[in-house]
Amino acid sequence: MQDILNEIITHKKREVARQIEEHPLSMLKQRLSVESVPFYSLKTALEKSSTGIIAEFKRRSPSKGWINRSAEATTVVQAYELAGAAALSVLTDEPYFGGTLTDLRAATKSVSIPVMRKEFIVDEYQIYDAKLSGASAILLIAAAITKEESKRFTELAGELHLEVLLELHDERETEYITEHNRLIGINNRNLGSFVTDIQKSFRMIDLLPREALLISESGISDPQVVRELRDAGYRGFLIGENFMKSDDPGESLGAFLKDIERL
Repeated sequence: MQDILNEIITHKKREVARQIEEHPLSMLKQRLSVESVPFYSLKTALEKSSTGIIAEFKRRSPSKGWINRSAEATTVVQAYELAGAAALSVLTDEPYFGGTLTDLRAATKSVSIPVMRKEFIVDEYQIYDAKLSGASAILLIAAAITKEESKRFTELAGELHLEVLLELHDERETEYITEHNRLIGINNRNLGSFVTDIQKSFRMIDLLPREALLISESGISDPQVVRELRDAGYRGFLIGENFMKSDDPGESLGAFLKDIERL
């Protein structure tokens, strides 16, 4: 199967280059120097949560096409917060996932819980854009960047008062972990083939630093699996498609949380 990740990264680098040409980084830095952006800690929210659900706003995926094409970010994230989400994730890639920075801005203005910008970050420009859009956290995908870039982007995020979720996909990527990575995610989905394997989270947990807060991502649709992952040591669970495919994502999340509490 074609390596979708490489295709996305190639496209993303061209996209960011156009953005920089239209709105130089100096403009973003100037705006940040005068604008005040609220911050909600993703790590703290997950530590305090009894369920740890990071509910995701996601319209489509490269493997399954449109999931919820007409979904409005403001409506969905407010419903997520009301239903009891610990935090939110908003996809901002448009060609492959149907998301935009406009969705992120709408989300961060509508809720009072942490919102993470979920994006294929390949340039520091995107980190400044995330902060200006109101995000409290960003995703860094190890498979999309070098170890040096991961370290540099993490340090920049810290300077901008943004938390970083470092996303790993296999054992080799544990080399990306530094003392600055306090949020570490295991993506159960292979970004080359988009095949999902929940057991990846269980297999890799012994390779991860116990002082970090651990998050399992993708392919989670069973409340029992959440309980088993919590017992294994995970405190965060990134779930999008399972809720977004329903007519009412907030209601779907609420029912999911009740099922977890019954276990």
